[in-house]
Amino acid sequence: MRISAKSYAKINLGLQIDAKRPDGFHGLRTLYTTIALHDLISVEVADATPTSAKPALVGDPGFGITVRCDHPDVPCDSTNTCYKAAERVLRALDRQAKVGITIDKRLPVQGGLGAGSSNAVATILALEKALKSDLNAAERARIAAEIGSDLNLFLYGGLTLGTGRGEEVWPLEDLPSIPLVVVTPEVGVSTAKAFEAWDQLSPQQTKSAAAGDPEKLTANQGSATMNMFNHAVYAWLGSTAVSGVPALSGDRVEALLLDLVRTGISNDFERVVFPEIPVLREVKCALEREGAAYAAMSGSGSTLYGLFRTAEEASQAASRLNAAGMKAVATRTLPRSEYWRGMFEGQ
Repeated sequence: MRISAKSYAKINLGLQIDAKRPDGFHGLRTLYTTIALHDLISVEVADATPTSAKPALVGDPGFGITVRCDHPDVPCDSTNTCYKAAERVLRALDRQAKVGITIDKRLPVQGGLGAGSSNAVATILALEKALKSDLNAAERARIAAEIGSDLNLFLYGGLTLGTGRGEEVWPLEDLPSIPLVVVTPEVGVSTAKAFEAWDQLSPQQTKSAAAGDPEKLTANQGSATMNMFNHAVYAWLGSTAVSGVPALSGDRVEALLLDLVRTGISNDFERVVFPEIPVLREVKCALEREGAAYAAMSGSGSTLYGLFRTAEEASQAASRLNAAGMKAVATRTLPRSEYWRGMFEGQ
């Protein structure tokens, strides 16, 4: 059986880096949203049997996982996130099978759009459908967390709040679809080096977390005390400007964009990445010149995006940016209901 799934990208609407934790990782607080750009993952399964029914033999051609992708920067061995996902799903379901995974790569590799993580989640969900056997939600989340920090957001889709290393994800009230332009400069950004540069900033320059674990908003603690970042997020979600002055327009999207600007939500990585790679700052400025109501880097880069009031404005801005030599694409944010409806559309 062959199942194909759209592997949607994400952007970080805001990202705050907190102090380094005892385990060596930094705490993060970020606002994710899925967008309509996607890769296509196809999973084909043959000879699926319970592991106990036929123990696999070393080198048995009837079993194993194969990954195919034409993109030169995508590994097709056991280091691929799709391979890791398929391996863990088979183990969790007590199955062995011959699994072929094909990645139609349309998203940039290591561009800050979460492509590798999204690919893995699409593989998990497509393989479940192909095997006609579902994991429970806890098992699915455990597998996602084992593979990477930001996989869990793709188990929800839409607007989500990420805490911890970004893996503790809480779905939020969704936003309407917002037009945007994505620009991916042909430069690489190392997340590890970006964190190293952040650590070298003086304490006065960084927004360190308060002593102890940062407070987090959980699904069943909606009344819990929120930090200033989350206050700003909820002011924005509620279309209530931080200044207390209501947005001038009654249009929901335009009000959200205006309130987002007023909250001052930003991406902390820009403070260390822009000085090292000035072209990324130039792209952000270009998006703002083209009329973006809000522009930022996604994750640790190198992709940047700008949010626009209308699809027409986004399309025209993308055309002008492409004419200026920038690799720009007009798209839109993808609410949770559309994320799930579109993933297996046509299957």
